[in-house]
Amino acid sequence: MNKFEEDVQSKRNDAIDSGVGFVASFGFFATLFIIASLVDVFSQF
Repeated sequence: MNKFEEDVQSKRNDAIDSGVGFVASFGFFATLFIIASLVDVFSQF
């Protein structure tokens, strides 16, 4: 048995952590896109 498998730091599911990371990064870039789109729309007035 691998010695790293004996003492694991976290027993949580990795899919949950990767999902949270994906949602956080997607939300960040979506917010930047929305702000840039609003600036583009309002700059035409």
